Amino acid sequence: MTLSRRDFATRTAFTGAGVALAGSVGVLASAPGALAADGADGADGALGGVGDAEDADGLFAAPVGYGPLLPDPAGILALPAGFSYRVLTRTGVTKLESGEYTPSNHDGTAAFEGRRGTTLLVNNHELKGPRSAWKYPVPLADGLVYDPAAAGGCTVVEVAGHGEHVAEWVGIAGTSTNCAGGSTPWGTWLTCEETEDKAGQNGMTKDHGYVFEVDPQDRRAGRDPRPVKAFGRYAHEAVVVDAGRGHVYLTEDASGPNGLFYRWTPPAGFRHGRGKLRTLSAGAGVLQAFRCYDSGGRFVDDLARAKRPGTVYGVDWVDVPDRDARSVPVRKQFKDGQITRARKLEGMWWGDGGVYVVASFARDESPAQHDGQVWFYNPRRRTLTLKVLLGVNKAPGRDGAFDGPDNITVSPYGGLVIAEDGEGVQHLFGAAEDGRTYPIARNELNIGTPGKPEYSEFAGVTFSPDGRTLFAGIQEPGLLLAITGPWRRQGRRRNPEA
Repeated sequence: MTLSRRDFATRTAFTGAGVALAGSVGVLASAPGALAADGADGADGALGGVGDAEDADGLFAAPVGYGPLLPDPAGILALPAGFSYRVLTRTGVTKLESGEYTPSNHDGTAAFEGRRGTTLLVNNHELKGPRSAWKYPVPLADGLVYDPAAAGGCTVVEVAGHGEHVAEWVGIAGTSTNCAGGSTPWGTWLTCEETEDKAGQNGMTKDHGYVFEVDPQDRRAGRDPRPVKAFGRYAHEAVVVDAGRGHVYLTEDASGPNGLFYRWTPPAGFRHGRGKLRTLSAGAGVLQAFRCYDSGGRFVDDLARAKRPGTVYGVDWVDVPDRDARSVPVRKQFKDGQITRARKLEGMWWGDGGVYVVASFARDESPAQHDGQVWFYNPRRRTLTLKVLLGVNKAPGRDGAFDGPDNITVSPYGGLVIAEDGEGVQHLFGAAEDGRTYPIARNELNIGTPGKPEYSEFAGVTFSPDGRTLFAGIQEPGLLLAITGPWRRQGRRRNPEA
């Protein structure tokens, strides 16, 4: 059933105001580190959580974060006091079980329970174009290759204890530009190709721009890789599965025009599970793009127009005409006014009964500028709420401010943990449930020069199944890290008079 604009306007007149009065939105709008005001420069209050924040109910949020980041003598990762890290894989240093070196360009990652207390990590390698362009492509493991011309794919990393034993093998090879993806409720990984290359382009021998499934528990399940064509062919970024309703949500990281947020509805009678996606036909189910409107029923053409955390949009879904984009890219198949766009739609994660979605930044190609948004889509209400907004960072080379959120995960300690892919200094940072942000780690591995330092993006942020270890990657030169320390609940509200 379509949620009408009138219904949405009526609903937000009551529930939207209720949210604000409950304090959630009020704290978000004023919290240090949640840079919501027009013209915010991204440098003020970037360390969030210094002092308490009062909400509309007179309750206070305890300080968030773990304190300042301490320089690393090894020059890799600055962490708060009491935290430590271990390098699990490193491109050109560590080796796979087959003897080849760990591939480069670490990206999206998810963690799964392995046998005998181990953790299995599926790690994307964002390698675009032909294999000849890369020193360390994903090895062409027998039976696991989609396109032998392509350099990308996934590896599976088995970790025992706190990283005392690490083994790595190929999960899928011959795919391209494996950026993010998402874990499934049935324990597999969906890896996304962020490209639209067809056979004959950039040396490819097959069409690309698809989603593939990787099973970390069963190496045989990945033999003869098949794209899930039902999810469409475009510059895929991330994917999330709604276990209750069966919907699959997907983001598109593209420009000219900006990308879209998609929903795939399974065909009648389909039941998700291991190996089931391989059985789908190319036209199975319904692929749709989102269309937003505000509480007054006005169409919203681009998510960048939202300038205040707590903004709520209603969402409708519009059918994609040609999901395999045989002649026209999917995002170009819609006329202005049909769908809502957003620049740099990046990571997603399921939590709190819905989908957290990142829009990394917006510049001149968008109607307004920002340096990061985190939205929450509520499938039951069919509403999209802006949870975190980062103002334009005018001093990206100075430590403290955050910009360019990318991969994201819901933290077992409350709120979100976000991997930064911005300008200048790069962080892992947290966003508490009230919107305040705080640093968790800083990349100190300079791949530039002393005079012109350069720091690669963080990626693949995910917690171990037991919540004790935070895994993350540094894309260049290619590291997978395990971070441990005194994790604790963030952003609890308290009454100072209690």
